[in-house]
Amino acid sequence: MKAVMVVGTTSHAGKSMIATALCRILTRKGFRVAPFKGQNMALNSYVTANGGEIGYAQAVQAWAAGIQPWVEMNPILLKPQGDMTSQVVLKGRVIGRTTAADYYEQFFEPGWTAIEESLRRISEEFDLVVCEGAGSPAEINLKHRDLTNMRVAKHLNAPTILVADIDRGGVFAHVVGTLELLDPDERALIKGIVINKFRGQRSLLDSGIEWLEQKTGIPVIGVIPWLDQVFPAEDSLSLFDRSSSNPKGDLTIGVVRLPRISNFTDFDPLEAEPSVNVKYLHPKQSLGHPDAVIIPGSKTTIADLIALHKTGMAEEIQNYVAAGGTVLGICGGFQMLGKILADPEGIEGQEGRYRGLGLLPLKTVIAGQKVARQRNVTSNFPQDGLPVSGYEIHQGRTRLIESEEGTQALFDDPNLGVVDESQSVWGTYLHGIFDNGPWRRAWLNRLRQQRGLRSLPTGVANYREQREIMLDQLADAIEPHLNLKPILP
Repeated sequence: MKAVMVVGTTSHAGKSMIATALCRILTRKGFRVAPFKGQNMALNSYVTANGGEIGYAQAVQAWAAGIQPWVEMNPILLKPQGDMTSQVVLKGRVIGRTTAADYYEQFFEPGWTAIEESLRRISEEFDLVVCEGAGSPAEINLKHRDLTNMRVAKHLNAPTILVADIDRGGVFAHVVGTLELLDPDERALIKGIVINKFRGQRSLLDSGIEWLEQKTGIPVIGVIPWLDQVFPAEDSLSLFDRSSSNPKGDLTIGVVRLPRISNFTDFDPLEAEPSVNVKYLHPKQSLGHPDAVIIPGSKTTIADLIALHKTGMAEEIQNYVAAGGTVLGICGGFQMLGKILADPEGIEGQEGRYRGLGLLPLKTVIAGQKVARQRNVTSNFPQDGLPVSGYEIHQGRTRLIESEEGTQALFDDPNLGVVDESQSVWGTYLHGIFDNGPWRRAWLNRLRQQRGLRSLPTGVANYREQREIMLDQLADAIEPHLNLKPILP
């Protein structure tokens, strides 16, 4: 199989961004391209058309290549649960939970088999695969069980790009140190070095590049400038780097940065709205006076609910609603809005019954069978009859408490979400809800009306069209700074 591998000297060096740009650049050159990441550890995930779960970054890379995401593009997904364990998703399906210590013993062989099978499947359909590594390929304590870096590159005999982040400092030491720690057959596959996130005058870097090429014998094939617009990182560490999205926006929407937040890619379309300022709020921060508060998804809903109670954020949210504020819960956040969460089997690691926020008359029971599927529904609120698409990923089953009234179904499927009579408290299982442009604008317009602001047009495209523009912009920004001749087959 013809392949290109992208590895990095560190986490957050820019591997995902470079791999995404390569998918678009190579597709525009006429290749039939597919992305691949053998093993991904992330809480941002996506559900494919056949109901399989993969890392969201690989879904974005598939869209960059102009194709639909497949489970084979990310055969192993590890979803950290915050208690030194991770849920293991193999070829789209949950197969168990493991600690780091047990993972190698239990899942290494099945994982490598899944990687080989996935690569064979991809090779039947595509000309070229763009592979992404994870972390660093030179973690000597982990190399024996590494399923996603140089083991994949050697299996494919793939020319490999080494990406280094100059913004961190120490870029030359990072590159030379990484190469020194690779085995000779691994180092022989490194065909180009990319220096990423460069700020400043290029001529000042030339002497360093000349030294690096002489020292390593490997060409520097790219110096990528700092880009303000990048696609989201795969884990919540990137949220620490995010400031307000549009500080001068008409509306401010606070997103609670749960300790185990998942699928925060749900809010990319809101961050792209010029009139919206998205602020990520730590549970220990004051809620302030935003126009709306969103409680996002969580890998371990009960643990994050307990965190909200302990920090006082739960009481702040309750008081905010009582004062007329608007709250939206998505997936785990939806479950938290109810009165009771129960985990009779201890699936999340904490067996028992727990008090929710009490803002909706709901009871949720955590179940062993995960629901993962794409959905196409029709809205009842905030505007009737809007087509809405998205996807579900959850292990809870939520129902209305029979003795309670005062809620209405958000969609034509009543199990997918509800809203209270005052339209102050919204809850849904639908990830990607803000991707739907008309629905997003209708929901924002309700907030704008409360502020006496003029309504925005609702006849707008869905976010996927904006994402296509952004993917082209990413490729356009990187392609002039990248020499692919040493890499292309």
